[in-house]
This record gives sequence, structure tokens and C-alpha cells, in this order.
Amino acid sequence: MADTGGAGQGGELFYRRVLLKISGEALAGEQKFGISPPVVDRLVEEIRVVHEMGVALGLVVGGGNIVRGTTASAEGMDRVSADYMGMLATVINALALQNSLERRGIHSRVLTAIRMEQLAEPYIRRRAISHLEKGRVVLFAGGTGNPYFSTDTAAVLRGIEMNADVIVKATKVDGIYSADPKKDSSAEFIPDITYMQALSRELGVMDAAALSLCKDNDIPIVVLNLDDEGAVARLVRGERIGTLVHS
Repeated sequence: MADTGGAGQGGELFYRRVLLKISGEALAGEQKFGISPPVVDRLVEEIRVVHEMGVALGLVVGGGNIVRGTTASAEGMDRVSADYMGMLATVINALALQNSLERRGIHSRVLTAIRMEQLAEPYIRRRAISHLEKGRVVLFAGGTGNPYFSTDTAAVLRGIEMNADVIVKATKVDGIYSADPKKDSSAEFIPDITYMQALSRELGVMDAAALSLCKDNDIPIVVLNLDDEGAVARLVRGERIGTLVHS
């Protein structure tokens, strides 16, 4: 597994380099839109615990709390323009997370796929890895920099590029179910599934492009509940939590 470089070690770790994908909606909390500072602070406290364990941590956050490109497109907006707006929303969210991280004394860097030097560094793979090796939390913003690609795909791409041991998709449910558990009380929890099964059953884990990238590069995905306090910390220590998607 990947070395954490400059990050201090907090005991034996099962995953030493992690890409955490957080939805934009998670930052809105109960208000459903925009950014809720108390919610951001709670999320960052979870991140702080994992970082202080010695995990090299990259983050990708969506932009659905501000604007979702596919939704705007479905309502008549040009798809390319809508997707670029969604990418800009991810930058806003990344800056909010960075602000909360640095108020806790955690050094972080925002790297964007779309150049905006006044706000953040442009994404360069070697620079991102250098930041990780110096013990900084790296926030990857701006998606892939291209329309028609989701932030799930961006998360997997950045995870592969940073040599992550696992992609952690933090959601509002405990893992993957056979159907939406909020709509179907008979939905069954799936603790373990292969990439091909997830693709063929269309369970909504990630889009097909993201799953295919994970499959081709044999990088596992863990889907877990972000509201479950300490879930990510327990995962990196080796506890089976959420749903594992693997080969």
C-alpha cells in the first residue's frame, strides 16, 4: 500500500492513502441548498481524525448543493454550460472545506482542473502527490475539467493518479442496497459486490465510467454512511464497514 510520506503514523493502518468522495448535498445539511457551516465543521472533524491517524488523504466534493449540471441540462440549459457551472460549484465547496480545515491547523491545498490561480493551484499530478507526502490534505476541485463527466468519475480518476489504496464514497445510507432503502422497506443490504455485478445490476453505486475505471485499475470502492460518526476512521483501521466493491 502507498506510503503517507510526511504524515505522522497513528498505529497500524489497513488503508494508508485514501480518496474520499463527498457529495455536495452533504454540505447543505437539512437546509438542502448551499453550505451549512455547522455541517462542514462536523465533516471536517471526521477528516481531522483520519488525517491525524497518519492517512494520506485526498478529497473530491460534488457541487449538487449549489448547481447540478445534469439537472440544469434537463431543464433546458445547454449541457456543456451546465456542467461547467457544476464544476465551479465544486470549487466553492472545496474552498469552504479548506477554510474549516485550516481553522483547525490542518494544512491543505485546493487543486483545480480548471485554472483559477487567484483561488487555488492548477491540478498537476506530481504536485498533488508532493502535497500528500508533506502531510497535507489535498482537495481536488473542478471535476475532471471536462463536461459530461461526473464528480464520481473525477474522484476515481484522482484516486488512481494519487495511487490511493481505496476510494471511499461517503453517502447518507449505510452502503449499497438492492433498491433505495428510503423508498423500499424490503431493500436488502449488500455488504460485498463485484464491479461487474454493480454495473450489470445498475445499483447506482457510481456511474458506469467510474466503475469501469476502478475495475480496469483494480482499486476497491467502499460505500459508507458519512453520518455514522467515526466510520472512515474505523475503515482505515481495517474494520469491515459499509459495502465493499471489488474484483
